[in-house]
Amino acid sequence: LDIVDCNAGDHGKAFATNFNPEINIREITQNGRYYQDGKWVTTGPLEIHRTLTYPNIGGRESYLLYHEELESLVKNYPSIKRARFWMTFGQEYLTHLRVIQDIGMARIDEIDYNGTKIVPLQFLKAVLPNPQDLGENYRGETSIGCRISGLDKDGKHLTYYVYNNCSHEEAYRETGMQAVSYTTGVPAMIGAMMYLKGLWKKPGVYNVEEFDPDPFMEQLAVQGLPWHEVLNLDLEMD
Repeated sequence: LDIVDCNAGDHGKAFATNFNPEINIREITQNGRYYQDGKWVTTGPLEIHRTLTYPNIGGRESYLLYHEELESLVKNYPSIKRARFWMTFGQEYLTHLRVIQDIGMARIDEIDYNGTKIVPLQFLKAVLPNPQDLGENYRGETSIGCRISGLDKDGKHLTYYVYNNCSHEEAYRETGMQAVSYTTGVPAMIGAMMYLKGLWKKPGVYNVEEFDPDPFMEQLAVQGLPWHEVLNLDLEMD
């Protein structure tokens, strides 16, 4: 299982994050982590990367990150041999990020500034563009999906790719927000809908993959995130 997350949009800013800068920068600068043959493998930050081809977008350099959904997926689908998460970044973004780290602005420990305790990363958040204000000038689209390969019950090798592309411009026209916010908010809203309709509701604590996906996927297409399936495609993963 490879989860792939591409943002091929352009907001026209020299450097900006698409959601909370503090969370975004901490997520990217931490070690990478993936699951392989029953064990977790740790890598350096952005150490593993490759060019992947995204529908309607083309090739984009994609970097292996740690993303917490891998934890529950490998637990609830114990037959998974490998699970990874990939996200795209442009070179200009990575250059800015490297400078931010080099000059200490990604630090999360307190420092004393003229007698006031401040956290450098929180100060940086205050001076960066607000992610909520990026939508008006955002162009391009996102592409988010799952690339899955394995053997069927007869031992035949199969691949499956399910994905959604979301336009920044269309998301802004509908909601006043960019596509990263849109693709985050719509699935959460549908999850709430599943709960309120009683479709995803039983005693205890469960994650989304433990419930029937069909009503969720049906609503995903209705609520602005139509998805597409491709069978037996070269997934570019080895």
